[in-house]
Amino acid sequence: MFVIRPPREGDIAAIVEVARHLDSVNLPASESHIRTIVELAEKSFSEELPTEDREFLMVLEDRDSGRVVGTSMIHAQHGKRRSPHVYFQVLKDERYSHTIDHYFRHECLRLAYDYDGPTELGGLILLPELRGNGQRLGTLLSYVRFLYIAMHRGWFQDEILCELMPPLESDGTSKLWKHLGRRFTGLTYQKADLLSKDNKEFISALFPHSLIYTALFPDEVRDVIGEVGADTRGVKKILERIGFRYANQIDPFDGGPHFKAATDDITLIENSAQGKTRLIESADGSRPWAILATEEPELRALGCRVVLGPEPGTIGITEATHRALGVNEGDQIWYVLP
Repeated sequence: MFVIRPPREGDIAAIVEVARHLDSVNLPASESHIRTIVELAEKSFSEELPTEDREFLMVLEDRDSGRVVGTSMIHAQHGKRRSPHVYFQVLKDERYSHTIDHYFRHECLRLAYDYDGPTELGGLILLPELRGNGQRLGTLLSYVRFLYIAMHRGWFQDEILCELMPPLESDGTSKLWKHLGRRFTGLTYQKADLLSKDNKEFISALFPHSLIYTALFPDEVRDVIGEVGADTRGVKKILERIGFRYANQIDPFDGGPHFKAATDDITLIENSAQGKTRLIESADGSRPWAILATEEPELRALGCRVVLGPEPGTIGITEATHRALGVNEGDQIWYVLP
């Protein structure tokens, strides 16, 4: 059985290994960075930090082996006065010449900042050998964040952001950075990516603040702006299914698209509910699949088949599921049916 829980200090090495499969700004494959993220998560779950500073890292544990096999994250607020959210707004500029009867609708990029930013989702990684195995572990890792937001709605912003990975080169570099970022910063993509894990000030200091016309870029660069990579297409479909839409914003490093949704309009949050457990012997494949969560004494979440009813507000789960969640029959839990 697989269970979502908060990270512990003893998980750091395993989380670094998981992070190597993405090595993103949110979850870099660096022991020092992961240690800081774990410490921040511990303080966030225990409510020791102001709500806007909380960053929640969740890990997926294989209870049979005790191994950490996946991660996902929630940043309560991405973009504050001391560290704004920096992005490119994708705009259209229309031009027409009466003299030669030529019309152009140009795509433009403009550097923008958000000092009161949205809640951000990130750090979604599942070890490759567990993907597509029929246990819906990727769905669990992704969707548990929305259930957690519903459980603590007041901690989070009224809008949620998800930055998706674009198509990258075989060596992991970005065509957009090569033709834009590098020319204004003098940094390679790898160096800029490393610096940005701690501070993005150099972007606002060195990037142009006027409109950048993408017509000046080669076709191969224009083609990746706002597009998602092959490994991210499934995530894009999932986000669109629950209410997210492309926000006409992209990452200034690699051109990856930003998807946003109003928090209370996201179906998973809207449909999250509480119910009392009842003991059942089993739930076969014809029964609905649900994500369940409790916080007694700390967050525990998992995905399984359940039996709803017969009484309103009751949810039937097996003895093994009761044990994994650390609850007794009749206890209150949160759940959502994706």
